[in-house]
Amino acid sequence: MIPLSQVPRVKIIIKDDFLQNYKKNEIPVVMENLTQKWGAKEKWSMDYFESLAGDKEVKLYDSKPSKDKKLQHAAETLMPLKDYFTMLKNGEKDLRMFFFNMLVEVPVLKDDFSFPDIGLNFFKKLPVMFVGGKGAKVQMHFDIDYADIFLCHFGGKKRVILFDPSQTPLMYHVPYSFSSLYDVDFLNPDYEKYPALKDLKGQEVVMNHGDILYIPPGWWHYIIYEDIGFSMAIRAFPRGGKNLLNMLRNLLWIRSVEGLMRKILGQFWNDRNEKLAVENTNKNIKNK
Repeated sequence: MIPLSQVPRVKIIIKDDFLQNYKKNEIPVVMENLTQKWGAKEKWSMDYFESLAGDKEVKLYDSKPSKDKKLQHAAETLMPLKDYFTMLKNGEKDLRMFFFNMLVEVPVLKDDFSFPDIGLNFFKKLPVMFVGGKGAKVQMHFDIDYADIFLCHFGGKKRVILFDPSQTPLMYHVPYSFSSLYDVDFLNPDYEKYPALKDLKGQEVVMNHGDILYIPPGWWHYIIYEDIGFSMAIRAFPRGGKNLLNMLRNLLWIRSVEGLMRKILGQFWNDRNEKLAVENTNKNIKNK
């Protein structure tokens, strides 16, 4: 198994402590009581969401890698929210709601939470929701925008495994994507096939209802829903320095090239990048 230490937990945290002890050095932390006064902690459930938006059609995404000319992060299907919830109750564990823009789709939800006074300039127009069923998994990835992310979790338990950006050379990162190679299993690593995994050291946390996980910019994360759960991500975009340059590069160059080459070359482009993910990582091992 890949060595995993526990993400630190705090019950109460103030702005200065967060900035000095976690943000400054970009260290993950779980904050247990920031949601204590939120309506979301009491109300957010499938029944509540269905009462507000059961007939609204939502985009659903599967866990399979995109093939041929299908763009990364393209939706797999569309259906009413209430039908999706029925599927979750019946054991659906692959289809997930991803990056659901709450303020646009269900504006009343803005009354159920507040942006923490924690020293970050949150982008208040883009709180987004993620929903998954028991057993759902989210491929190892990092966020394209290099934002400071507060992942606010409700419902059943959710396990998150994290690796810091310095370990990117060992992650079997697929070129022109923000994910690791799909076939790499970080829970049951095949060290013979993917030897770089031997040198990884990560962190993990099991999130409970009402927890907030701080994910610093560029951190890799892999998610397993241990039960049906709802997470809302609020983010503070970089305003300068290396993280801003990374965000602009990803949005303006990497994503554009990836989309164009998929349209032109289709599966050849995908196969090329998956092969390079292995070759590049193996070279990194030899050069250590």
